[in-house]
Formats: sequence, structure tokens, C-alpha cells
Amino acid sequence: MDWYETEVQQLVLRLREHVAAPSPVVFYGSSSIRMWDSLQADFADARVVNCGFGGATMEACACFFARVVRPLAPSALVLYAGDNDLGDGRRPEFVLEQLGHLLSQLDGSVGPIPLALLAIKPSPMRWSLRGEIEQTNAALRVQARERPRTGYVDVYTPMLERGAPRIDLFLDDGLHLSQRGYALWREVLQRERAGIF
Repeated sequence: MDWYETEVQQLVLRLREHVAAPSPVVFYGSSSIRMWDSLQADFADARVVNCGFGGATMEACACFFARVVRPLAPSALVLYAGDNDLGDGRRPEFVLEQLGHLLSQLDGSVGPIPLALLAIKPSPMRWSLRGEIEQTNAALRVQARERPRTGYVDVYTPMLERGAPRIDLFLDDGLHLSQRGYALWREVLQRERAGIF
């Protein structure tokens, strides 16, 4: 986990201003969260805090949870992770195992707060992994049914057109979201957020 250390240290320093504030809705995960520049405006009716860090895997999110998320005492958590684990060659079972480690910390230290699990997106760059992505998303959906106050937010399906990723939703790298991609995520999450935040 040394690879993440510098960015995580910077993130923790930036988040200090939020620690004493009322319980925020924390968006946590990889660069798909970190690069969501319109997050505050998109959810202006809630106090949201962006806790994304570049390249984050589900494993890294579990590892750094105590340093990044727990001090904020969030009222709800929106999580996007697992994408990079699969990109690194990990199996869906590994992603779910690491999610279990994260949830144990969440429920044990913060409490059973509402949680939104965002589906792994169908990026053109990782379309060869669609089988693993769909298997992981199916497991995330099951996890959401098993944990109280948890929702599975399907951003995967609306990002497809005729069975393939919508290119306009991604930057030129074929991995990160474009403004249209974030607008779609906002629309889906606004529709599914009831009971979460």
C-alpha cells in the first residue's frame, strides 16, 4: 500500500477541516470519485465530502478506511471501488472479500449507517473484463440486499448502448468519466438515493 501513501497523506490533511463539522455524506473510492469535480453542486442539498484517491482498489479503500473515513463520522457512505482490483488481475471474489473488511470497519467503528454501493462501470478500456465486472456487480447487488440500509446503484446498465459502453460518457483514455458520464451518475444516484442520504 506504499504506492498510495503520499496521496492519502495529502487527502487526510485536506479533510481536517471537515472533521469538526456535522456528519457528512462521504463519497469514497477511486479516481472516479476523486475526479468528480461537480460533486458539491450535484448534491447541493446534502453536505458531501469527496474522499476519492487515485488508483484506489477495494483493498486500498479497506486499508485506509480508518485514516480517511472514520475521523469524519459520516452519516452515510457512497462507495465506488473494485474497478482497479479487476484491472490489476484480481478476481471478483477478492473484491468482495475486501469489501467485507471495509464493512466490518464501517459497522464496527461508525455504525450501520446508510451505504450506497455503486456498480463498477463498463469502461471501454476494461471491456475485455466485462464478465468479471458483471460477476462483481451481481455480488455487490447481493451484498446490498444482505446489509440493512444499503442500496446497490446500477450505473452499469445505463452506460451501455446496444450492449457496448457509450463512448461519450468517457474521456479519451477510455477509463475515466467525461462530464456526460458524471451527469449520468448524478441522475442515477439522485433517483436511487432515497433512504441513503
